[in-house]
Amino acid sequence: MKVGIMRSLFKSLLIAVALVLLVKLMAFTSCTIPSAGMENTLYQGDRVIVNKWSYGFRVPFVSLFGLHRWGDSPVEKGDIVLFNNPLPRSLNEAVDRREIFINRCVGLPGDTLMMNGELIQTEDEVLSPDRKWIYAYPGESEDKVVKAMEKNGISGNELVGYDAGNYLRSFSHYEMYLLKQELGRKVPFHCTQTGAAEGVHPFVIPAKGLSVRVYPWNAKLLRNTIVQHEGRRAEVKGDTLWIDGHVVTSYTFTKDYYWMASNNSMSLCDSRLFGFVPKDHVIGKAVWVWFSKDPERGLLEGYRFGRFFREVR
Repeated sequence: MKVGIMRSLFKSLLIAVALVLLVKLMAFTSCTIPSAGMENTLYQGDRVIVNKWSYGFRVPFVSLFGLHRWGDSPVEKGDIVLFNNPLPRSLNEAVDRREIFINRCVGLPGDTLMMNGELIQTEDEVLSPDRKWIYAYPGESEDKVVKAMEKNGISGNELVGYDAGNYLRSFSHYEMYLLKQELGRKVPFHCTQTGAAEGVHPFVIPAKGLSVRVYPWNAKLLRNTIVQHEGRRAEVKGDTLWIDGHVVTSYTFTKDYYWMASNNSMSLCDSRLFGFVPKDHVIGKAVWVWFSKDPERGLLEGYRFGRFFREVR
């Protein structure tokens, strides 16, 4: 009798363990927030439930079955996303075996983000690199400006007026970048319109089938993405992007990508470190905090279940 009960209990235990593993493998998983990068939304030590079906289920055992997703659906801006490291030590390491990160999605495929030299998103007006702006510069610098324009192949930018000894001429964001690279501080340019922030550039998030133009400020970022996730040979020489031994001015991507950011700008464990995140690296969406640290209590008794199943917003 006792043997039969023990067998029954052991069988029930095996079934329970199998069900837990199946749920974790196929539907939900739990992860612990390792750092303060997502505060004040998620705190270091929080335990979070991640829904693996939020964006379609990624078939496990990638090294055996390849990268496949069932019921694909898009990531939405603002989602807190769990994903594998897009910049591993070895590209031969299977995607599902790589380090895991959790960030907020701030850029969708096809979006244009205005970012500064540290790749931090700014609140500046989103602009096209080819949009024209009116710039003023000292009239005595006209010869230097004209020579710099000729050297960089800038044409069709006729004078539009004069103002208090300054010449007024229209330049695109890209043309002004080239002129400032050429002239440095020799010629002070001043934009007469609002919206053209100094040192801030537009970055297009790659999308499947989208041709992204190469500029000096995005060439290295595009090169890294093309090598790591598009499987092509690419390098940057100066400000020029070379793919498979040929100079290119644009590239058409074969995957959708996202830009991920930490809440805390001091934390570098986001797209500033590893670049664009491909859709096939996405695991799921963080939906609940089920175990959290109470900041009002001491470390020894500082854990509680008071926010059990609080939806992350």
